[in-house]
Amino acid sequence: MTHRPEKLRRRSIRLQGYDYTQAGAYFITICSKDRACLFGDLTEGVMRLDQIGHIVRECWLAIPEHFPHVLLDEFVVMPNHVHGIIVIVAPHVGATHA
Repeated sequence: MTHRPEKLRRRSIRLQGYDYTQAGAYFITICSKDRACLFGDLTEGVMRLDQIGHIVRECWLAIPEHFPHVLLDEFVVMPNHVHGIIVIVAPHVGATHA
């Protein structure tokens, strides 16, 4: 499989010049590859997680175990993405820019 970075490029919505390593609350979205509905489905307005969806939920809840300087706020697992709010409570915790 050939790597084609130009195909993966998308417009960044990050604030130019903002230091995302500083303490604060951040709203994040994580999408599945090709936005495939892998995490469950919506039935009558209720999200029903499948096996992978439950794994996603458990991984989200485990974030503070791996990053003690991060607190979790609200989050929701949808069929093909996750929305959540993380709170970085310690300034400049050694994050690197991706």
